[in-house]
Order: sequence, then structure tokens, then C-alpha cells
Amino acid sequence: MSSIADPAQPLLDVRLSPHRSLSRRQARLLLCGVAVLSAGVSLPFVLLGAWPVVGFMGLDVLLLYWAFAANFRAARAYEIVCVSTLELFVAKVDQSGRQREWRLHPWWTRLAQEEDEEFGLRKLELVSRDATVEVAAYLGPDEKQAFARLLAQAMAQARRGPQYS
Repeated sequence: MSSIADPAQPLLDVRLSPHRSLSRRQARLLLCGVAVLSAGVSLPFVLLGAWPVVGFMGLDVLLLYWAFAANFRAARAYEIVCVSTLELFVAKVDQSGRQREWRLHPWWTRLAQEEDEEFGLRKLELVSRDATVEVAAYLGPDEKQAFARLLAQAMAQARRGPQYS
């Protein structure tokens, strides 16, 4: 008895999101440490009568908090790349939750790579006759290269069609 492969079954289903070096907890600890350090540095100035220094030191902590908040807000963005024998689906969700989708046919889509001798793979695009979509923009050059190989293999397998056993 032979089993029939489902053509809609994903050959590759990947969710890509930006890397952050600090977790929220680590960022909170760092921010608290900077606030304590800032208070410790500004205390002698208050005792000497130079109290406006406290405001400027507090402003530094406030700006650091704002930078971390913006960083974590931007980290909510992600991309979904899904390859099956029927379609190549790409969805990009920005930091506010707005989603853009592209549905391409794997037979008519090619993978375009822009490389730099010094930095490696800089840009990875899916090019079809009616759309060009950049993928894996969040990844570094080495990770982007590994993802490009994985995506190329999945697209080649999709072009071969469903496998029957």
C-alpha cells in the first residue's frame, strides 16, 4: 500500500525574529544598576549644593529606559517563511502587529543573494515575476547564509513535487 504525500504539507516552516542580547529581566537589572550608580554619583553633588546634577543624572537613566523600551518594542517584529510544493508563503509582521503577506509559486520564484567580499551575505531576496521580497533581514551574514542554503533546498524539493513512497 503506498502513501500519498500531501502537497500542502510544509517542507520548510520558519519564524525569524530579531536577536536581542538582553532579556527583559536582564535589561531591568541593568537599568536598576545604572539608576543606583547614578544616585550614588549624584549624592555628593547634592551635599555640595549642586542639586541640578541630580536632574541630569536622572535624565540619563530616563533616556536609557526609553532606549530599552524602543528596543523591545522593535523586537516584536518577525517574519514567517513557509515553503510547500504548492506555494511559497512569506509574512512580515511589524512591531505594531501589522502584517503583510506574499504568496509566490515555488517554480517561478528564484533566490537572489547580494554578497560583499568583506561582510558576507548582505541581502537575501525572493524574486518572482510580480514581486520581490527581502527575507531574513534580521539575521547576521553567517546565519543568513545558512538560512539561504536551507531555503534553497526547500525550494528545490518543492520544484521536484510531492514525494510518493
